[in-house]
Amino acid sequence: MGRPSKGRATASDTPFVILVRPQLGENIGMAARAMLNCGLSGLRLVAPRDGWPNPAAQRAASGADIVLEGTLVFDSVAEAVADLHHVVATSARNRELSQRIVTARHAAGEMRDWIGRGDRVGILFGPERTGLTNDDMVLADTALSIPLNPQFSSLNIAQAVLLVAYEWAMLAQATPAERLSDYAVRPATKQEMQNLFDHLERALDQSGFLRNKAAKPAMVQNLRAFLQRAMMTEQEVRTFHGVMKYLGKGKHSEE
Repeated sequence: MGRPSKGRATASDTPFVILVRPQLGENIGMAARAMLNCGLSGLRLVAPRDGWPNPAAQRAASGADIVLEGTLVFDSVAEAVADLHHVVATSARNRELSQRIVTARHAAGEMRDWIGRGDRVGILFGPERTGLTNDDMVLADTALSIPLNPQFSSLNIAQAVLLVAYEWAMLAQATPAERLSDYAVRPATKQEMQNLFDHLERALDQSGFLRNKAAKPAMVQNLRAFLQRAMMTEQEVRTFHGVMKYLGKGKHSEE
């Protein structure tokens, strides 16, 4: 894992995650894993209870070794943030401090703006049992609050890191909000859907389902709207044709 590191990092294109007085190596490792999931790699520790390096952290990191190997260790929060231009502190509790409080999503946007200007940014996460103290919070220029169940809003450190890092990552994410799975064939074209509608209408006419002439237009429109909402693939359209063809054969054979 390497020897304990102390020092200053150069400018980074991602924010530094700063774990203040973390108690369990497992939580450090899981936080490192969450960071790397979202493209963050700059980890700083302030006075970790069980020292550093920590074998438990390496086991829990599940391969996020690049984060652990570059970890910087500091004796105090003041030292850990001394070279940074902006510090965001996470807290779920109301405090007697006059600070601007933002959501993780808003903070992610601001951090991207700051880093885009060449500034270095850090995010403070407090100890497992107590969270950040007021002395820690006053070293930050922004407080970040994650709105959760007011009756139960406590988070594990790794969970909090993942939530904030995820918001950071999503601002640069080009993945569409909805798509077909990688195993699906292409979506059906409108012409293929029209052919399906025509086949279905003929089949329903032959079966007698559309015998009510007055109700037929509305029934056909409802069925078409239903199939359009299904957003069928080319394979699904062909399967549907096959089902109707098979059912039609069955009807004729019974007769």
